Amino acid sequence: MEGRYALIERVRSLLADEQGTLHKEAPYRVALCYPSPYHVGMSSLGYQAIYREIHSRPGATAERVFLPDDVEAFRRTRTPLFTWESQASVSEFPMLAFSVAYELELTGLFSMLELSGIPLLREQRGARHPLVVAGGPLTFSNPDPLEPFVDVLVQGEADDLIHVLLDAAQSMDREPLLDVLARTPGFLVPGRGGARYHVAKATDARLPARTQIITPHTELRSMFLIEPERGCSRGCHYCVMRRTTNGGMRTVPPERVLSLIPDHARRVGLVGAAVTDHPRIVELLRTLADSGREVGVSSLRADRLTQELVDQLRRGGATNLTVAADGASQRMRDLVDRKHSEEQIVRAAQFARTAGMRQLKVYNVVGLPYEEDVDVDELIRFTTELSRILPVALGVAPFVAKRNTPLDGAPFAGVREVENRLERLRRGLRGRAEVRPTSARWAWVEYMLAQCGPEAGLAAMDAWRAGGSFSAWKKAFEARGCVPYLARRVEDGRRNPTQWPVVPASGPPASAA
Repeated sequence: MEGRYALIERVRSLLADEQGTLHKEAPYRVALCYPSPYHVGMSSLGYQAIYREIHSRPGATAERVFLPDDVEAFRRTRTPLFTWESQASVSEFPMLAFSVAYELELTGLFSMLELSGIPLLREQRGARHPLVVAGGPLTFSNPDPLEPFVDVLVQGEADDLIHVLLDAAQSMDREPLLDVLARTPGFLVPGRGGARYHVAKATDARLPARTQIITPHTELRSMFLIEPERGCSRGCHYCVMRRTTNGGMRTVPPERVLSLIPDHARRVGLVGAAVTDHPRIVELLRTLADSGREVGVSSLRADRLTQELVDQLRRGGATNLTVAADGASQRMRDLVDRKHSEEQIVRAAQFARTAGMRQLKVYNVVGLPYEEDVDVDELIRFTTELSRILPVALGVAPFVAKRNTPLDGAPFAGVREVENRLERLRRGLRGRAEVRPTSARWAWVEYMLAQCGPEAGLAAMDAWRAGGSFSAWKKAFEARGCVPYLARRVEDGRRNPTQWPVVPASGPPASAA
């Protein structure tokens, strides 16, 4: 059919623009699946790292699969989902390995299984179907909603675990394989066993993760990504990548980082949870800028910035400086143990102006426990001050409590409450700063998936089948009886300060007590 041919030709045209694509014939083939479109998936450093690891194995190969940009075109033309490297049908592969970054990608997984002709529910599949495996960043917090749909969960850093998985998969049949993996640390086999929430840690020999394929058709546009550090030594109470998750930060010497960057890579992205905490970050930035490359950094901490560091970013082509405040007020930043002060963020803005940058981007959250209008007013006042130094773009996300963090169990502030806070912020900053909020409604959906169990995954399937509207999600959560695991009850209008392990030094505000 003409439509099917056009879908294949589009993939081939994107392949033609790639550098570093791996092609390998091998007896064991893995369909490496990303439940978001190509331009998102190819910006994932972890996804690319696993692609390389599979190809490094004797007897195994990987071909990539992405959520189509136009799912309806596949349905309309009855085109089975196919891989990028060979355009082979996904259902022909013995293993489908999904990398899931965050909760709302669940629906992408559903669409990919449907287009492959594979039953969504694990219990409806048999020996003739591929083994469906899932891992990725979501497993650091709450992978439970994935359980009804996957045969195996790979929990935590998969750099080493992918080899354990393939050793077993290449040498035994499905049933004994599942029994073995259920007894192997780092794996959970729904219905058979495995340590829940066991977050694996890759060996240092696997570091650093880095790009295998460079393409201009990504969010990061022909950028070679590499991690100068992995993990984080900080303890921010909302973050799933805090120091207790994976034992703190592990750094890679700049010499090794530089040795792994190919000569043809003219744009380099340094990726990690706390890149500016690397003790030799300025040296690394200077060397990259001296080589004539553009350079970007994924995570800038205001308390680590210096004029020299910002100057090197500017030399590397940066025109904006991005920092995260993650608390509408200092009281909120103290609540979540975010080690930033107004003075440090102001200083970051001054560094950016001196370096000749055009804009300061500040990421923030609203809807934290105990937050009040006065905290939002403080954010308005402070952002106004920053805008006198440099134009400000304020990215604002509603707070979503994640499992395995100190704020696990904190309730969602409420869609209406968050929307009111965002509107207060917009009104207060109108004409002074650009406000870029994310949706309160979809933050609530994310919260329910983050705080509920396998039943929330079933609700996600119901909502997806019903068209995926917000009202469909609400009805599905209610019908499946989804109740957040640790959400504390507010009784008689009183919120117990011991609900969460942190409270402001001065105690909760009167309205919360």
